[in-house]
Amino acid sequence: MSTQEKARQYVTETRQQQQHLEQSMLERSEAEAAEINDAEIQEETRELVAKQRQKQQHRTLSMKHRLAEEVE
Repeated sequence: MSTQEKARQYVTETRQQQQHLEQSMLERSEAEAAEINDAEIQEETRELVAKQRQKQQHRTLSMKHRLAEEVE
C-alpha cells in the first residue's frame, strides 16, 4: 500500500470515528433531554393534581356550608 493510500485510509477511518462519536453524543443528549422532560412533566402533573385536589376540597367545604345554612 502506498503512502497516499495509507493517508486516505487513515483520513477515512478518522472521519468514521468522528461521525460515530458525534452520533453517540447526540444519542446521549437526546436520552438526557427525554429524562429531563419526563421529570418536568411529572412535576407539572403533581402540581396540577394538587391544585385540583385543593379546588375539590374547597368546593366540598362550600357545599357543606351552604347545606348547613339551608338546614338552619
